[in-house]
Amino acid sequence: MAENSHHHGDLRNALIDSALALLTEGGRESLTLRRAAARAGVSHAAPAHHFDGLEGLLHAVAARGFQVFSDLMRQERAARPADAQNQLLGITNGYLRFAAEHEALFNLIFSEPMKNSGDADLIAASNEAFQILSETCALFEPDPAGPFVNEIRVWSTVHGYAILRQFDRLRATPDSAVVPVDLVLPRLVPRQRD
Repeated sequence: MAENSHHHGDLRNALIDSALALLTEGGRESLTLRRAAARAGVSHAAPAHHFDGLEGLLHAVAARGFQVFSDLMRQERAARPADAQNQLLGITNGYLRFAAEHEALFNLIFSEPMKNSGDADLIAASNEAFQILSETCALFEPDPAGPFVNEIRVWSTVHGYAILRQFDRLRATPDSAVVPVDLVLPRLVPRQRD
């Protein structure tokens, strides 16, 4: 329980865990410093020793979210065959799993307040997630238009798919099956091995 974490000197993580639970249960609106402290079993003043206000706690939660996001992409990639297309489908499945299983966290990490954060942990965790995309896209021939075009193409497609899925907008007609993500992924050309 979170109270035990505090007694063992891990209050920061106990508060992040509490904030994650609140976010999952009630969305961004349900998350306050007081509620996170109460859930962790500590005084309402305790978060001030670890976070610069609610924004600081949100940055820590978002950093944790990016870690979960990265872990799921790696797990799904590792579970697939080593060819380029399967590796791409792996990270895509991890991305979509994160969006479905952690919807409030997904919405938080891609929200406006997180976009321009100067928080070092959040930046590092975000960069780690992008690195997984980058490594996987490196298995394909680069786009002649320049570096990162493949990454942007894949990212925008998968992110858009995740958002459309949240709103149940992935059917050609109201009665048809959901269009699978592999049909909408860009057709990239695998790199030729020397």
